[in-house]
Amino acid sequence: MADLTAVEARVLSAVDEQWAVERLCELVAVPSVGGTLAESEAQHLVADRLEELGCTVDRWQIDLGEAATAPDAPGQEVHRTEAWGVVGTVPGAGEGTPALVFSGHTDVVPPGDRSLWAGDPFVPRLADGSVHGRGACDMKAGVVAALAAVQALRTAEVRLARPLAVHAVVGEEDGGLGAWATLRRGHTGDVCVIPEPTAQSVMTAHAGALTFRLEVTGQAAHAALRHRGVSAIELFEHLHAGLRTFEAERQRDADPRFGDAPFPYGLSIGRLEAGDWASSVPDRLVAEGRYGVRLGEPVETARAALEARLAELCAGHPWLAGHPARLTWIGGAFASGQLPAEHPLLDRVRAAVVDAGGPPPPERALTAGTDLRLYAAAGIPTLHYGPGDLELAHGPLERVPVAELVTSARAFALLALRSCGVR
Repeated sequence: MADLTAVEARVLSAVDEQWAVERLCELVAVPSVGGTLAESEAQHLVADRLEELGCTVDRWQIDLGEAATAPDAPGQEVHRTEAWGVVGTVPGAGEGTPALVFSGHTDVVPPGDRSLWAGDPFVPRLADGSVHGRGACDMKAGVVAALAAVQALRTAEVRLARPLAVHAVVGEEDGGLGAWATLRRGHTGDVCVIPEPTAQSVMTAHAGALTFRLEVTGQAAHAALRHRGVSAIELFEHLHAGLRTFEAERQRDADPRFGDAPFPYGLSIGRLEAGDWASSVPDRLVAEGRYGVRLGEPVETARAALEARLAELCAGHPWLAGHPARLTWIGGAFASGQLPAEHPLLDRVRAAVVDAGGPPPPERALTAGTDLRLYAAAGIPTLHYGPGDLELAHGPLERVPVAELVTSARAFALLALRSCGVR
């Protein structure tokens, strides 16, 4: 650890573990599944906490009509009747753009089969040194770590030289609606840290992801005379085998920051529907899936590559040549994103983590799409560092270690001091 200044030491000692755990538990208890009204409830809760911490808070209702028609909107996979943006700003002695932004999403994915959970996924449990519950890891702990850093600055009575901002956003899980709306409203900053769960690494890049629908048409017949029909399921088997080969080709020469991840640019079928009668040869199949975008690859190029391969697979099949499968792009569209090479934010975050008592974080890349690409596209250098492990996200074992929550809050407090300066 480097020698800390008196102010830094005072702020670190002001990070309150109990306060952070209580705030995390109250946020996990809000079942803020994307598209539900609880998504807005979680946003208002964060806004209330930011106001209590002395922040200037901007909370506004996102124009969903604009989000549905704007050419640069990221798309949505769920229906919303309302959505709210929240930005809290810790004022600095001087005006102007915040020197540092923390941005975190409060929406979560559905809990799935509740019988697989040890308890109610929206009743947070503190066990074995971790907070358990849906959203604890992805990524309400990251949001709370940012709040706890602000709370420590306030408790230590530190006045920053330049503003610090906290962006609470929705819709990250299905495209990035909240971050898009926040940036569109004019909230910006010199640099940004998104405290997604990074398993004690610093993530400086992420792959993109596109959602697609594939419609396959066969020919119906009585199942007793299946040879007279053309099964859409069997046609899909042909296409799926070809797409698996295509997927393998796209993993070659992946960025070394992905480490040993086998599918940094994976292609996965997540939903499949076929047939309407057990005794009929199915004449239609609909598959929906997720398709990875390589680092630095334009979304249009990635789409064209899949479209071309699908056309080849259809052209080489006796039935599909005359009845090609239909590919459409639906839902969210995540471009890839990364921190500019050699940007000093990486070293600053690493130093803050170590000085806060954490292990030196290695540099990694994330295989999932995130809001990073929206901030990067807006010209804001951005990276990920936050409590928890993404491998536990979206599953019934979701949890976050309290120790990582506290270390992140301490690191964020130091980073705020060093980025914004002290008056």
